[in-house]
Amino acid sequence: MKLAAPALGVCITAVLLAGCGGSDGSSSSDGGGTSEYADGGTFTMSMAGDPGKLDPQSSASTQLFAVNQLGYDNLVWVDGKTGEIQSQLATDWKVDGKTVTLTLGKGITCSDGSDFTATTAADNLNYVGDPKNKSPYLGVFLPAGATAKGDDAAGTVTITLTDPAPFVLNGLASLPMVCESGMKDRTSLADHTDGTGPYELTEAVPGDHYTYKIRDGYTWGPNGATTDEKGMPDTIVMKIVQNEGTAANLVLSGEINAVTIQGPDAKRLEAAKLFSTSTPAMVGEQWYNHNDGHGTSDAAVRMALTQALDLKELASVATAGAGTQATTFAAIQPVACPGDSITPALPAHDADAAKTALAGQKLTFLYSSAAGSAVAAAAELAVQEWTAAGADVTAKPVDETALQGAIFGTGDWDIAWVPLNVNSPDQLVPFLSGPGLADGGTNFSGIDNADYTDGVTAASAMNGTDGCDTWLGAESKLVAAADIVPFANNEVKTFGNGAEFEYPGTFMPTSVRMLAK
Repeated sequence: MKLAAPALGVCITAVLLAGCGGSDGSSSSDGGGTSEYADGGTFTMSMAGDPGKLDPQSSASTQLFAVNQLGYDNLVWVDGKTGEIQSQLATDWKVDGKTVTLTLGKGITCSDGSDFTATTAADNLNYVGDPKNKSPYLGVFLPAGATAKGDDAAGTVTITLTDPAPFVLNGLASLPMVCESGMKDRTSLADHTDGTGPYELTEAVPGDHYTYKIRDGYTWGPNGATTDEKGMPDTIVMKIVQNEGTAANLVLSGEINAVTIQGPDAKRLEAAKLFSTSTPAMVGEQWYNHNDGHGTSDAAVRMALTQALDLKELASVATAGAGTQATTFAAIQPVACPGDSITPALPAHDADAAKTALAGQKLTFLYSSAAGSAVAAAAELAVQEWTAAGADVTAKPVDETALQGAIFGTGDWDIAWVPLNVNSPDQLVPFLSGPGLADGGTNFSGIDNADYTDGVTAASAMNGTDGCDTWLGAESKLVAAADIVPFANNEVKTFGNGAEFEYPGTFMPTSVRMLAK
């Protein structure tokens, strides 16, 4: 997940993201008066990890979401303040039961100069919708079973759904569109962009940086954003800096212009009165491997691991005292279904009760090494509490490439902290139910909770937010069974030096303005 404040993402924290919605993008700075902008120049932003494979429909990592915004557009956009669907590639849209019709804007071109057509848009949707292509966006941003057809003469794309989807447009707001040549040769997307976005990839140095140049004549950005605005940089560099402390130092010195911080280093940057923008996100979410061959396949073990933790204290440590316990699975503003499906359903902290099931258990616990020092401290606390309850838990901080490789590949994990940030509950369904990886699905942890599935079925048949109570009730069933444990939310801040920008969950390149020195 627009993980417009982090979409399978953060799209804002150094964690895996499923999807992005919008956020209010609240910002602050030390200045009074109007900023003066300087045209051109280079804007450098740090990323906590490498995006890996650059095919924009191949991964749901936070880093790929960030760079996708530079080279690729979505069909629509979600306004973070109002939650309303706004224009991007499409200027008009209509949802009528199981039929979605979108009308593309005029004059949209790709980075190679070719036109972006309705047929190409439909080809994108059908590619993601074909299970053999194994796009993690199937069932998340595009409902399973959906098919699309383009009418180039009319400039319309018609999507046919198998069932009504209450938040279908929210999903399309996070689905990047690839141009025709890239659709024909997916391997070409490994080292260059083939999209309609405001910037074009010019250099890719995996593990170090990715450089993009601005595109002239771009006029179809979110709600009509263009690249013909005073202060926009000619070049954007996405630089990989895995250590939060190092990244904080670089933005303080002005060597980079932007950094997202979720740990205690944020206090230093606040004290320096740098420009900042914040967005709420889930930063702590504990998954268990339910698949055969793992100790956590036993419901009693999952419950005991949950009971052994003081989750309120864990949330405090993971957010350096600045956050709160999680309340809904979809945490990105504007939250489609606000409420509290989590805290009332959490199993009570009872370390003594956990000891019987955990005695002798040897388990592997993974978390992102790029998530910051506060998350690392929380991981240490969790291991201490599990050890006290009798479990032998080996904690492994790994980079995001390794984390994704484990949960979506090798399966070599029992417990993992992987916050999935979205703004509507339907976007999480494929991760919380249905086919597992072996069967071509994205239910990587193998969750099988009949009460949740029944709730989803009922909620999906309702119109939009009419089903929110049912959606939240379904989530509560997962928490009460300790199938998954969301435990921490925080306001994640992105700081700027020498530039201003909006960061509604995921990076918004058309908002960047370089400041005059």
